[in-house]
Amino acid sequence: MTQERIEAYEKIRKSLTEVHLLLIPDWNIRFKFYIDACGDGLAEALHQVQIIDDKPTEGLVCYISRQIKQTEARYGASQM
Repeated sequence: MTQERIEAYEKIRKSLTEVHLLLIPDWNIRFKFYIDACGDGLAEALHQVQIIDDKPTEGLVCYISRQIKQTEARYGASQM
């Protein structure tokens, strides 16, 4: 294993163990809404770009997901 791979592994491991805080929504700034649907469930994430430490930073404001209902399982991808 090379030093570059070891450093990459450590970087990934560190990022997975850090605390990721939710942003407090600023109602004067636009939101970004990400949606994902698959055969098993639906997920939505509400993000916002805020200035943190003098840098524009996109962060999570809210996340919600749920399992799809039996009748929804018959929907096509464009109907989700």
